[in-house]
Amino acid sequence: MSINIIEINHLSKSFGSHEVLKDINFTVSKGDVTCIIGASGSGKSTLLRCINLLEIPSSGSIIFNGVNILDTRNIPAYRSKVGMVFQSFNLFENLTVLNNCTVGLRKILKIKKNDAEKEALRYLEKVGMAPFINAKPRQLSGGQKQRVAIARALAMKPDVLLFDEPTSALDPQMVGEVLSVMRTLAAEGLTMIVVTHEMAFAKEVSNHVVYMHDGLIWEEGPPEQIFVNPLRQETKDFLSRFMQG
Repeated sequence: MSINIIEINHLSKSFGSHEVLKDINFTVSKGDVTCIIGASGSGKSTLLRCINLLEIPSSGSIIFNGVNILDTRNIPAYRSKVGMVFQSFNLFENLTVLNNCTVGLRKILKIKKNDAEKEALRYLEKVGMAPFINAKPRQLSGGQKQRVAIARALAMKPDVLLFDEPTSALDPQMVGEVLSVMRTLAAEGLTMIVVTHEMAFAKEVSNHVVYMHDGLIWEEGPPEQIFVNPLRQETKDFLSRFMQG
């Protein structure tokens, strides 16, 4: 029996009079890889930012392991369990790769320095960045920065990892190295919600695809349905434009 980790119920988000998200409902079970696709401006990234509480929803609920997180009093603790990898990496430019990966362990989880460094190194090895522990972010390529950001998020041992277009800021030759890491994480059973324009990745790796259009979930289902036999005309139009582009 699948266990729901996240349940999103009647979620909406407005900025002033502009309603960006409209009555969003979906669930994420343990081990799911959910890919959220759709045109720019459809609300994908705003949804992810709401799940991570970087934006506070205007209405609705986000149930995480049975608790409405909108009632939480400890956002850093929640974010340690629902981590996020950003398209712009969000590394601390003044810190080394290793220190970027230990800062959360030490400040939020209160792990001692030596233990935090051992834990961080384990995840840097996992993403192939252990040789760069003393480098600063400015010395790294975009793909390397993103792999460090993934290692930093993994070191917190999250229950769910959110990815906000993790390859969109990368040169084409660097996209593959990041997607390779993500494929490995998916194969290992990490629960992931991924906003992406990488349709081949979504089709290959996800078990659930959500197509967003105009702030709504227009269609959702397994990748074989969404990519091979979508039910809605808007989904067909979006995918055909993508394939042509």
